[in-house]
Amino acid sequence: MKIKDSFLVFVVFQFMLGSSYSQVKFVDVTELAGIHFTHNNGAAGKKLLPETMGSGGAFFDYNNDGWLDIFLPNGMNLEGRRGGSTSALFRNNQDGTFTDVSRSAGLAIQAYGMGVASADYDNDGDMDLYVSGLGPDHLYQNLGNGRFRDVTLASGLGNPGFGTSCAFLDFDRDGLLDLFVSNYVDWSIDKDIYCSLDGQNKSYCTPEAYKGASSRLYRNLGGGKFEDVTKRANLLDDTNKGLGVLVFDYNKDAWPDIMLANDTQPNKLWENRGDGTFEEVGVLAGIAFSEDGLARGAMGIDAGDYDRSGYMSVLIGNFSNEMISLYHNEQAGFFIDDAPTSTVGPASLLSLTFGTFFFDFDLDGRLDIFAANGHVENDIGLVQKRVSYAQPALLFRNLDGRRFKDVSLETGSDLAKPVVARGAVYGDYDNDGDLDILVTTCGSVPRLLRNDGGNKNKWLAVILEGEKSNRNGIGSTVVVRSSHSVQMGYVKTGGSYCSQSQLRLTFGLGNSSRVLSVEILWPSGKRQVVESPPINQLIRISERRG
Repeated sequence: MKIKDSFLVFVVFQFMLGSSYSQVKFVDVTELAGIHFTHNNGAAGKKLLPETMGSGGAFFDYNNDGWLDIFLPNGMNLEGRRGGSTSALFRNNQDGTFTDVSRSAGLAIQAYGMGVASADYDNDGDMDLYVSGLGPDHLYQNLGNGRFRDVTLASGLGNPGFGTSCAFLDFDRDGLLDLFVSNYVDWSIDKDIYCSLDGQNKSYCTPEAYKGASSRLYRNLGGGKFEDVTKRANLLDDTNKGLGVLVFDYNKDAWPDIMLANDTQPNKLWENRGDGTFEEVGVLAGIAFSEDGLARGAMGIDAGDYDRSGYMSVLIGNFSNEMISLYHNEQAGFFIDDAPTSTVGPASLLSLTFGTFFFDFDLDGRLDIFAANGHVENDIGLVQKRVSYAQPALLFRNLDGRRFKDVSLETGSDLAKPVVARGAVYGDYDNDGDLDILVTTCGSVPRLLRNDGGNKNKWLAVILEGEKSNRNGIGSTVVVRSSHSVQMGYVKTGGSYCSQSQLRLTFGLGNSSRVLSVEILWPSGKRQVVESPPINQLIRISERRG
């Protein structure tokens, strides 16, 4: 092939994918948007374990106005007086700014919060909140009038452990959303262990110094009541040290499976047997250990069909010197970590990745990867010269379903600014089609990164409304067929680290002029097809009305 012919093929290929990603910049608009919040990790010089962890965050629409709002759990002083720090709810003003409505909404909570999950657990049409942390956890029912009510005791919830990531799911597909909560380790102030790097000064202990703690599964009984079915479901395991929770259908049998990213313990994959129980298959599936057989310091987690195979692969953020895991779904019940042989592995080797997710930042129809990074030791640079406490984020553009390119420095200096990041979520908060990013930090301020230019390509966003299925359609598989591609998305809560991204699914269409069809497989088993929906807008699909 001649050089000019090769160039022509390249140009045609780029045209089919859509406009260049170089037009996309992420701009820090935190101050401009009115997000005034500082995370309190409780640090007072005693180097207690929870101080290193940080809280997550959520994009969700609490008042049903079609605009994504923001919820940020907060920590508190670990000893002495409780302090003035509270969690925060920011209402979207629909003009690029937010208003803090925490107090009027009843969510100015003083607790050591960690994770958050949001869903309509009572099927009444609005989004409720579950907040985990240094126990007990709390369930807040959305009253539909702009206020929330703490219904923890009445519901039978209140996980007493060191709660981290959490997720709503309908594991038995009865139309009622259940709840899975991961716990980290068996820790309290009186159980804090003295550790030292130099033999003279106290340092933060690694999780290996503490006993593990089992995650919990709560079944929704209806009427606002839950019951703990952890043991009955074969999920009771006190060796876990869970930080990231993923709910997805890894084997395409229509039953939601659960994966737990464990810190210094083997990751767990619980396959849903469809009879109320789960079977742990992590080792057999190849996701329990690294390729050299070691358990890693796993933090955040997500799943997505990044190669458009119709199967969901798994992304896990790990400790520094361990690189990110990119477990490709081989469609035969097992995964292979592609990170070491791709750009993703080497580029992330020195990073300590907490929040991470798949999303299509340039709307070209292929899922890209975002990783929020930050170390847990503020003086790590004294021990490891190449590793820093504050670290830049990483953004990997999906080139062809297998290869990724690190474009972190090409999408704006704001994204690459080093921070001590923890949670990370995506959502289209300004309703312009492209996906924005919210990053939380440990002991500092969050960062709202607006996507400028991603909507140069075409797109379609889908939000579901269940009837026989749960109201949010959580656990639904959505397939979008356009003139250039077939893409699959899965409606889920949780993911990343202690956080939740938008529930709506956004599909990038590149230069496709039309969508041929949107097919939904609901948790109820109903299969529904919507023909030729309009593009460049959000559409709502009802299980009952279509």
